Amino acid sequence: MTTILEADRLSVSFAGERGRIQAVEELSFSIAESEVLALVGESGCGKSVTALSILGLLTSSATTSGSVTLGDVDLFSLPPREIADIRGKQVSMIFQEPMTSLNPVLTVTRQISEVLRRHEGLSRAGARTRAVELLELVGIPDAGQRGEEYPHQMSGGMRQRVMIAMAIACSPELILADEPTTALDVTVQASVLDTLRGLRDRLGTSILLITHDLGVVADIADRVIVMYAGRQVEEAPVEQLFDRPQHPYTNGLLGAVPDPDQEVRSGEAERRLREIPGRVPVRLGPATSCVFADRCPRVTGECRSSMPPLTSVGNGHRVACFRPGTDVFEEGR
Repeated sequence: MTTILEADRLSVSFAGERGRIQAVEELSFSIAESEVLALVGESGCGKSVTALSILGLLTSSATTSGSVTLGDVDLFSLPPREIADIRGKQVSMIFQEPMTSLNPVLTVTRQISEVLRRHEGLSRAGARTRAVELLELVGIPDAGQRGEEYPHQMSGGMRQRVMIAMAIACSPELILADEPTTALDVTVQASVLDTLRGLRDRLGTSILLITHDLGVVADIADRVIVMYAGRQVEEAPVEQLFDRPQHPYTNGLLGAVPDPDQEVRSGEAERRLREIPGRVPVRLGPATSCVFADRCPRVTGECRSSMPPLTSVGNGHRVACFRPGTDVFEEGR
């Protein structure tokens, strides 16, 4: 299968008052054609920073190392002008909050048209016609009329569809979707996921899905990378990760998800969810030991003195843990 994007030992740090804050460290992954790869983890683990680094949208205080290759082009080696040509054309992004990402003083059609005129060279009339077609493609009814509205006149779900229409306007090879269903109700969330799934199936677009919602991951992703404190702690095909999670942090995340079916089967009126004590640390500089050690129920001296390597446990499943295993978090409690 053709590899669309490959990151090799990607690291990102930011200047801070107490030193450089390590947001992402030595993250390596690849995305194949028509594949949905999910980056999962708590807020602050480096998911969004990873996506922004791919598109060259980090602030001036950021320092990056490693490489990100699109096809045979190293994106980090390109000057800003060439990155701008790729951004929106070959790689596009669906930002987390459409209300702050869309221009409030331009109509929806106008905003999509600008993307088409910039990257596709369409005329004003041609771009408008194509913009309406894209709005229809993502499921917006009366697209011609709704396209003349401003973002504030649309619901959250409609605005998210507009962001998707803008992202696919130039038929990109890869879409970076940063929390595309955040703050949407369940019905609208399902509709947005159906839209993304349909675009993947019809257009062959690859998707890097950034989310903390494991339900979304189970619904649409093919593979999952679990991140913690900027590092990759586990990677697996989605079904394998849910069936046999190996890292204590992954076990903790899955244990914090409500399971109504289990309550029905067990006849329990109430089931307490697991919790992971503590919080994600702010890291100053590269890690020298396991980043999850302070919150792990199975921590040993080895975990505090050395970094566990990302090791294969078979069938495309890798984990960075000296004592991996299913339900180790529950066992340690």
